[in-house]
Amino acid sequence: MPNSHVAVIDYGMGNLHSVAKALEHAGALRVDVTSDASLIMAADRVVLPGVGAIRDCISELRQLGLDQVVREVVAEKPLLGICVGMQMLFERSAENGGVDGLGLFPGQVEFFGNELLEGDGPDALRLKVPHMGWNQVTQTVDHPMWHRIKQDERFYFVHSFHAQPGHKSHVAGRCHYGKDFAAAVIQDNIFATQFHPEKSHTNGLQLLQNFLAWDGRW
Repeated sequence: MPNSHVAVIDYGMGNLHSVAKALEHAGALRVDVTSDASLIMAADRVVLPGVGAIRDCISELRQLGLDQVVREVVAEKPLLGICVGMQMLFERSAENGGVDGLGLFPGQVEFFGNELLEGDGPDALRLKVPHMGWNQVTQTVDHPMWHRIKQDERFYFVHSFHAQPGHKSHVAGRCHYGKDFAAAVIQDNIFATQFHPEKSHTNGLQLLQNFLAWDGRW
């Protein structure tokens, strides 16, 4: 597979090796888990993962100067954001009392709420937060990253906060859990998912294979 040198940005948060192993399984010839800016910029494609509290994630990213590296990456090559890695791309998150993001996407990241309900009236079902487990993703655009992935396939989610993009044109996929939210967003050569492709078995592997083949155009 051409151009399959991938850098997974390591800013000291979470176990990134499951993402790296999944990329290798998808066919990447080389995967570097690194905080080295020169190594990140030398890669053909870059992954911005994220787990845990967004305040800690964005603080570590900025302390290492990797926020600027992300901006340089998106100007030149395909970037895949995953979970909190997607949320950090927005202007602001309500988590941790309010945290400024990288501002690459207009919009906010919001809490599902303590009283998240499915349905109305006395028969409404109270849903657990965080949203954890498998859920359907409805594709809203025809994009190379959805190649060979059927409509409304299921992916694995773990999150208490969800993105609400400022522009509908940035939404590539939607999910429903008490309310509709963006499961995937796009802009130029950025594709980011709220779900974890590395934990989503066949569909996740296909999405990672699509990322390795994607040249950033659509």
